[in-house]
Amino acid sequence: MAELQGIEVMNLNELATALKPSVLPAEQMTIRVVKEGKEHGQGIGYLDDGTMVVVDDARKLLGKTVDVIVTSLLQTTSGRMIFARLKEQTEKEFNYPEEYKLDEQVR
Repeated sequence: MAELQGIEVMNLNELATALKPSVLPAEQMTIRVVKEGKEHGQGIGYLDDGTMVVVDDARKLLGKTVDVIVTSLLQTTSGRMIFARLKEQTEKEFNYPEEYKLDEQVR
């Protein structure tokens, strides 16, 4: 009705989406794991705005606060979901054994 009268109107859904913090893959965040996920080993946490964060291999950490690295994002009609991995696991996968580090330094 307001638009018909020439009054500028803001859509509350668009406003809520605009105010959500942007998250990018490879970004680090801290999440409290509050429940089990659907898939084996997953843990679920939530951002302050209600966005669900699915963390691989975090089921064993229920009730704990953990550092995670964002792996991907999914926008659905009901909101946004963030998928992440435990930071310590991600770092282990990308760290080379000490023998390789020493070998590279010699070159």
